[in-house]
Amino acid sequence: MVACQEDQARLEGSQGMSGAADHFAGTTPVRAGFEIDADALGHWMADQVDGFAGPLTIDQFRGGQSNPTYRLTTPGRRYVLRRKPMGMLLKGAHAVEREARVLSALERAAIPVPHVFALCTDDKVIGSWFYIMDMVEGRIFWEAAVPGVSTQERAAIFDSMNETMARLHNVDPAAIGLGDYGKTDRYIERQLARWSRQYVDDPDAGRDPSMDRLIAWLEDNIPTAAGTAVVHGDYRIDNLIFHPTEPRVVAILDWELSTLGHPLADFANHAIFYHMPPHIVAGLAGVKGVPDGVPVEADYVAAYCRRTGRAGIPDYDFYLAFSFFRMAAIFHGIRGRALRGTAASAQAAERGEHFFELAQIGARMAGVA
Repeated sequence: MVACQEDQARLEGSQGMSGAADHFAGTTPVRAGFEIDADALGHWMADQVDGFAGPLTIDQFRGGQSNPTYRLTTPGRRYVLRRKPMGMLLKGAHAVEREARVLSALERAAIPVPHVFALCTDDKVIGSWFYIMDMVEGRIFWEAAVPGVSTQERAAIFDSMNETMARLHNVDPAAIGLGDYGKTDRYIERQLARWSRQYVDDPDAGRDPSMDRLIAWLEDNIPTAAGTAVVHGDYRIDNLIFHPTEPRVVAILDWELSTLGHPLADFANHAIFYHMPPHIVAGLAGVKGVPDGVPVEADYVAAYCRRTGRAGIPDYDFYLAFSFFRMAAIFHGIRGRALRGTAASAQAAERGEHFFELAQIGARMAGVA
């Protein structure tokens, strides 16, 4: 259930892409209940972070629904701090130590991630565990169509996004010390069982015929293809930082859903932007006048396959349908929390209603709409 709740917390407060930049971009003064003792943190960083020199100014990023995230500014450089929330937490939830571990391992494998300076597992410093990483400067594109750039640059941005994901999936987890980062078998079966159970066990959010048909179809059509890789879990264009002036990925953000899993499921979960309405998350479905430079889906899939040594993805439709099922289950949970009045975000009620649309898209992908 931990992973389910982490997913829901991350998406509960988000908006459609028309408002995402305003909602998530930039910082704000630290919100009430999220304060950090700057003196205590500064003393700790002086001991643990090479090159640190205060004084220290702290702001809070507007994003970071699951793990509160802060910008730390000193006269010489800027850092990012991600912490566990305060108070009682579910066992295994908000595991900032896992984030720090995967970032450090992938940096050694030349995957573009922020450098982790230090991890603190002492609640006495600021009240909860946290880690400090580099603040990577660059551009975040909140819309899948990537407006405001030339055709040539847009094409290169998509190519870099594709190449970076392929490079991640080509990493041998055991070779970089992540062989025990998750279970290595039956990823699809375990995910399908987990999310189906959560869907069925939340009567407040209701049942939907499209979702029921989608689950039945997925259970009957699980591919036999095996494979294990480090999977990001939420690899979207708005979770990437691109170079300030060049069309290349310089950092992949938001690793809290990462684990060992099936690379094709992870790729399809990324590629659903071709079928995702932009009012839900960054997507191109229904966008009028998709700009030149955006590759057609078949070419984008072929590029990933070429880079990962695959002849193709025979069960691509399954993985797409599975991705929409997973997201529909997340939004179903958000809907239930909103109806019970326990959702953490004012946007939760509106977000939860997207469950039905997501289930319908998934059923359509599976041919059971």
